[in-house]
Amino acid sequence: MASQGGTREIHVHQILTIIFVVTALYAAIAFTTAAQWVGAITAMTLFSVGVVVFLWGFWNAVQRSRTEELAVTSVFFLTGGCAPSHVRHQMNFMLAVQVVTAFATTFWRSTGPDGNPGSSLALGILVPMLGLGMNGLWASRHGVFGERLLNNSGQSPTSDPE
Repeated sequence: MASQGGTREIHVHQILTIIFVVTALYAAIAFTTAAQWVGAITAMTLFSVGVVVFLWGFWNAVQRSRTEELAVTSVFFLTGGCAPSHVRHQMNFMLAVQVVTAFATTFWRSTGPDGNPGSSLALGILVPMLGLGMNGLWASRHGVFGERLLNNSGQSPTSDPE
């Protein structure tokens, strides 16, 4: 059952979100070259992990879509009853924390130490890809979806009815 599975994905999502928040805040508060490197490398690493996890979850969802009715919002935002409410709240909360942290630190330090516009903290905007990927992976592995309804009329989905 969905409520019993997927705790590993939830814990990994929480740990990686905490790592992002800590390093992004450190980079924004200290705002030294070294701190910015830490924030930038962490953001790029989490984005890269997010892309891989997103593709992994998407692949699993495509395979399940052969026999089950999946919706994009259900897979990536855990809507439509595919996940228990405690899972949906935890996973979407981590995604929201990533978005808020990314925007807050980016706009807090929107200029570099030399006064020029832009700083390495803007790379944090890419991190919510991790949240979408983790949601997709959880849903594609543990989500509950309805049985796929097959159209036996012999028409393709794009053809007009006669």
